[in-house]
Amino acid sequence: MGRGVMLHLGDCLDVMQGIPDGSVDLIVTSPPYDNLRTYNGNNDQWGEHVWKAVIADLYRVTADGGVVVWVVADATIKGSETGTSFKQALWAMECGFNLHDTMIYKVKGTGAKGSNYAYWQEFEYMFIFSKYRPKSINFRTVRRVKSAGGSRLTAIGEAKRENRKDVGKIIDSKVGNVWEYSVGTDRTVRHPAKFPLKLATDHILSWSNTGDTVLDPFLGSGTTGVAAANTGRRFIGIELDPDYFTVAQARIRKAQATKNALER
Repeated sequence: MGRGVMLHLGDCLDVMQGIPDGSVDLIVTSPPYDNLRTYNGNNDQWGEHVWKAVIADLYRVTADGGVVVWVVADATIKGSETGTSFKQALWAMECGFNLHDTMIYKVKGTGAKGSNYAYWQEFEYMFIFSKYRPKSINFRTVRRVKSAGGSRLTAIGEAKRENRKDVGKIIDSKVGNVWEYSVGTDRTVRHPAKFPLKLATDHILSWSNTGDTVLDPFLGSGTTGVAAANTGRRFIGIELDPDYFTVAQARIRKAQATKNALER
């Protein structure tokens, strides 16, 4: 692989033993969701005994001020959601992480999904764990036209009238913590649970800076690695399955080549 990219085929618990303490600025990953997907038969190795160990070691390798983006959902078994996602968030806090934000990934265009006895499932969780206060915060924004009237609360809770001279001015406004993305747009990527490239890109831009080190311990088809290459971050990827690892290698190599060609 090119400069600044290290890809490892193997068990993340084994590979992460070689990653120094506090050396990773950002982790963006999506672990297996209970038994919702089959990963070439590898999901039978997944369970609480694994994710507890993974989260604990992620705390070790995360730098002070670093962030973990943990994208996850729950299976429904015998009429009840497992709650595994909540257990993982609580365990991360026991390991020392702050639960900096509970964000929602609203999944667009998946059709009817979930139980016939509940409302259709339209979202997944994006837990933002931080090791102390995040050192890099670059908020996503949208442009809007400032409107007249109304009041706002200042940081100390004091009601303050909007400045009239700013009415009609175009301003950048921080977005909310529910992010909507379409899935399945790249049908050339063979993986049962790939998340959108823009999701990974938005988080990398939000919680890290150029030159920082990004880790994905569940590399899958390599989406986080592609986003890291596109945004000028160093990257470490770990994948257990040889077939998915080959797919990830090819995608990240292509992204690196494209970025290098654009920078010439």
